[in-house]
Amino acid sequence: MVKKNSTKTKVQPYEIGELDHYLFGQGNHYEIYKKMGAHEVTKNGKRGVYFAVWAPHAVNVSVIGEFNDWDETKDKMKRGEPLGIYTCFVPEAKKGDLYKFCIETQAGEKIYKADPFANYAELRPGTASRITDISNLNWSDSKWMTAREKWDNKEEPVSIYEVHMGSWMRHPGREDEGFYTYREFAEAITKYVKEMGYTHVELMGIAEHPFDGSWGYQVTGYYAPTARYGTPEDFAYMVNYLHKNNIGVILDWVPAHFPKDAHGLADFDGTPTFEYPDPRKGEHPDWGTKVFNYEKPEVSNFLLANALFWVEHYHVDGLRVDAVASMLYLDYGREDGQWIPNKFGGNENLEAIAFFKHLNSVVCGRNKGVMMIAEESTAWPKVTGSPEDDGLGFALKWNMGWMHDFTEYMKLDPYFRKNAHHMMTFSMEYAYSENYILVLSHDEVVHLKCSMLNKMPGEGWDKFRNLKVAYAFMMGHPGKKLLFMGQEFAQLREWSEERELDWFLLAEEPHQQIQNWYKDLLHLYKKNKALYELDNDPKGFDWINKDDIFRSIFSFTRHSKDGKKNLLFVCNFTPVDRPDYRVGVPRRKQFKLVLNSDETKYGGSGEERPLVYKPEKQECDGQKYSFAYPLPGYGVAVFEY
Repeated sequence: MVKKNSTKTKVQPYEIGELDHYLFGQGNHYEIYKKMGAHEVTKNGKRGVYFAVWAPHAVNVSVIGEFNDWDETKDKMKRGEPLGIYTCFVPEAKKGDLYKFCIETQAGEKIYKADPFANYAELRPGTASRITDISNLNWSDSKWMTAREKWDNKEEPVSIYEVHMGSWMRHPGREDEGFYTYREFAEAITKYVKEMGYTHVELMGIAEHPFDGSWGYQVTGYYAPTARYGTPEDFAYMVNYLHKNNIGVILDWVPAHFPKDAHGLADFDGTPTFEYPDPRKGEHPDWGTKVFNYEKPEVSNFLLANALFWVEHYHVDGLRVDAVASMLYLDYGREDGQWIPNKFGGNENLEAIAFFKHLNSVVCGRNKGVMMIAEESTAWPKVTGSPEDDGLGFALKWNMGWMHDFTEYMKLDPYFRKNAHHMMTFSMEYAYSENYILVLSHDEVVHLKCSMLNKMPGEGWDKFRNLKVAYAFMMGHPGKKLLFMGQEFAQLREWSEERELDWFLLAEEPHQQIQNWYKDLLHLYKKNKALYELDNDPKGFDWINKDDIFRSIFSFTRHSKDGKKNLLFVCNFTPVDRPDYRVGVPRRKQFKLVLNSDETKYGGSGEERPLVYKPEKQECDGQKYSFAYPLPGYGVAVFEY
């Protein structure tokens, strides 16, 4: 119990007080980032910086930096109980100064750590934190933020462009790496995304990280947008600019693990502070990283407040939570003997489950319309179920099962697709078990997996035709959409973070045609409620014929809530022309051709076709009515009725 001192001085608003210790110790201090770290304040009429760091097992802590010539004897920090939060006020410190914490461990060593709550960091390879002030960022996106409160991702279009900022586009020939700044990127990506028709941009690797090759998945600065592309103000400008152009912003977020870099969170005060102490629980053998200790309220609070920081302070519209399965399973990536069962003898991480329920309840509860998205690769139940119903509370889940079956099917020579027909229909057996996003992400186009184009069978033009029908099937299938950058214009090479996309390919007709096709699919998607309004309701989808095995043709319909504007998709997954093709339809209404892959702008023959089709009373595909439509090899036709 803390002894109360009757002569205690009044705690200033910026200082860490008893209530801060209590809430942080309970794991419920949702705005702890406003107190921890480095903040410019005025104390006794003097302007300076107030520093606060949690180092419970440290013997002594001092703050060192440009303001005191990195002298660890000058600015000793005072320990606060009961949690061991060290604080001090340094009048000489100012915005822009670099700093670190010098921590004296129980073993008598001195270690030098970056600030876990820093809002800005030194550009790599430097590892210090940088004092900044993010309390008065300029926002003019109130229209977007107000609309977001009423936004329901289940019933709205979500088509995501997944982007790695450092390699989307670069300035050629510059001596530095030629990175676009946040401000330059904002303007370039906005123009491109609006033209293409995406609704959201998902950014990989924004939180500060030391190694480019980790793509931002090994984070050392959870509260700092990476300095590679500019300042925190520049980052806020980018989010604001995208919002003013009606484009949502999703960030990748990594609460599963962190790297062992000496200046980072690992063994922060000389002991396992942020990670589990037992390596069988606290280390990922596959990744060589540390695992957060979700059992400690202060650690789960650090992460929970971090999610709120990006959403509330930087107006981010969603977080895609990386490697959820690695958090849920104690034996993830581990052999027998390398992991510890939970108290019931199972392989579930009970603390991680509780963390997710708390996280999603608070983030979505406080911020209506924000999307928490799980990258979860197993069949864990109720990932998008409500915590009250023992679900994890995510808004959406990446559909990894669909992605695997879909890409494996597409890789097959068309002759053999008839033997794998079920791979394209099986996803509808579980399509409504979660709220899904269909994803073709960066993970699918690296590490010798080939670009999307080079996954396709055949040579030359056949590859492009395969990709066209693949993208159409994806756009028609229930579920939100995500495509990684470069795949929309059929990038040939696998993605590498070391170079920009091969934009020069757009000078070649086939790449331009694929881009035209994907752009028109995106605009079709955004324009038609039938393609998104009932994604999570069986009423939104019907097969016309899912058993046309020997011809490898799939036909299905999508419906809107009011049933006024429905779409019929027909997709031919072989190069064989079907001049005698008929498609069954449920109604004797006229069908209008709204997308035809055989147009010249998509690389088709350009053969003229009627725009309107009137069904006859002729049974086909188990339907009463039907109409003829000569279907080319790898042909796609979408009709509105």
